[in-house]
Amino acid sequence: MISKSLVRQKFIPVALVLFVALGAVGWFSLNSLRDFIFQQSRDDLQVRAELLRPQMMRLLTSSTPDNLQQVCLRLGRSAQARITLVAEDGSVLCDSQEDPSRLDNHGDRPEIRQALKGASGHDVREGHYKKENTLYVAVPLVTHDRVSAVIRASLPLSSLGNTLDNLAWPLSFAGLLFAVFAGLMLFYFSRDVVRHVGQVKSGAERFAEGDFSFRLPLTEIREFDGLSQALNNMAVQLDDRIRTITEQRNEQEAILTSMVEGVFAIDPDEIVIHLNQAAGRLFGINPQQAQGKPLQAVVRNTQLLDFVKKALDSRDLLEGEIELSWEGQVRYLQTRGSILRNTQNESIGAVFVLYDVTRLRKLETMRRDFVANVSHELKTPITSIKGFVETLLDGALKSPEDTKRFLGIVSKQAERLNAIIEDLLSLSRIEQDSETSEIVTEKCRLREVLENAINDCSPKASEKDVFLNLDCEIKLMARINPPLLEEAVVNLVDNAIKYSDAQKHIHIEAVHQNGGVTIRVKDQGRGIDVHHLPRLFERFYRVDKARSRQMGGTGLGLAIVKHIAQAHGGSVEVESHPGTGSVFSIHLPDSE
Repeated sequence: MISKSLVRQKFIPVALVLFVALGAVGWFSLNSLRDFIFQQSRDDLQVRAELLRPQMMRLLTSSTPDNLQQVCLRLGRSAQARITLVAEDGSVLCDSQEDPSRLDNHGDRPEIRQALKGASGHDVREGHYKKENTLYVAVPLVTHDRVSAVIRASLPLSSLGNTLDNLAWPLSFAGLLFAVFAGLMLFYFSRDVVRHVGQVKSGAERFAEGDFSFRLPLTEIREFDGLSQALNNMAVQLDDRIRTITEQRNEQEAILTSMVEGVFAIDPDEIVIHLNQAAGRLFGINPQQAQGKPLQAVVRNTQLLDFVKKALDSRDLLEGEIELSWEGQVRYLQTRGSILRNTQNESIGAVFVLYDVTRLRKLETMRRDFVANVSHELKTPITSIKGFVETLLDGALKSPEDTKRFLGIVSKQAERLNAIIEDLLSLSRIEQDSETSEIVTEKCRLREVLENAINDCSPKASEKDVFLNLDCEIKLMARINPPLLEEAVVNLVDNAIKYSDAQKHIHIEAVHQNGGVTIRVKDQGRGIDVHHLPRLFERFYRVDKARSRQMGGTGLGLAIVKHIAQAHGGSVEVESHPGTGSVFSIHLPDSE
């Protein structure tokens, strides 16, 4: 529908109605005025004729036709009308404007016929000699109860028209002025209304744009004042409500964003309503891009999609656990889903919370592996000791050679058992001191610590015919706990010696790098497969279990190295490929 302005829709029709009404009133008034003037003129002519009746009665009986004509001329001038005296037979006796002898018989004139019947008569018609409409009024002259003659007075209607025109033009002009004034007043009123409506419209648009500080001005019109005040009050209330809603939304958004758990909500058609940052990271998608999309387009995991369908069909809290591939790794998610309801307790979808329990799973796996490995590592020497002791008790003590050999084996297994316990205690002490920040560090020369570690490992290196090389500047300083760092380096060098063949070189170096100090132990051994590297620093983890036990390792050396590095605020890493040797690096923070 085509909209129209208020002026076009209201002012123009009202103005047309006003002008039509004024025209109708003017037409009716002019007609009434015309009828009034005609009636007044007719009565006036009748009065004039009545006033001439006595004089005409006397002249009719005593005057000659010439004398009668002269009197008639004089009376017509004084009466300012045409005076005609008509005999009983219709002949004209005298006329104030024409020669009676030239006039036709007037007996057939309507006003004459009425007057001959004894009553006043009148008629309006076009004259025979003057072609213009004329008003005729006839009055009978009664003698001895009979009509002896008729006096007729007449006036042309043009004189009446002039009188009417003289009155009509002022009236018309006054009506036109009134119409123009009324139209201007109506137009001004319409413009005023349009202006106020425009102000209200402009204010409503600013409110719609969120500018609730704007206030509509008050006017002198009560109705518009009420409307403006109502809109201003509405703006205040909307501002308060929107501010409250915005604060609540920001609080909820901040809570959801800061949550480490993934949270997402969907509608009954599985369209994503909301998805927080944690869930976006799990699904590998931008939360803003996911909103409004089908869940199938956001998540490709069939386990999660099946769980979502079950949650939508269920009326209770649903829990489950799924596996999700994320950044090339398998993550374990504990999932909870429940129906999402509105204020009318109607179901509008479902909300889900994803708890990443991958680390807990790994810790649980490490705990189980640790318990199993500890049990296995301790069981082997204990079983050996128990077996040889039982052998001795069964009679082997009678043979000195067997007794000596068996006791040597028992002593060796006891030493291994003691080494395991010592490493476990050492590892526990390092972890405890690291957690309570009781490790004392000092700024000292790093080369001295490395030389002490090499001296401790030199006998074993000489025994295997392995060469130890040190590359470290004398002035290189680091904030360390010398005994702990020396123990870590000894473990790394000892491992390198164990897995190096004769005539191989082990290179120990320390350099200032990336704002800290890096200690590297490079060997030329067999190297380690890549799939072992992530778990290499776990307790009791062995790449080659049989060979490690044969070499006397406890399986805790690299775990001790890792915790010593962490106790210094640093880290440890390994680079290795089969056949090319390994590089173990300890990174220490800046000494400042």
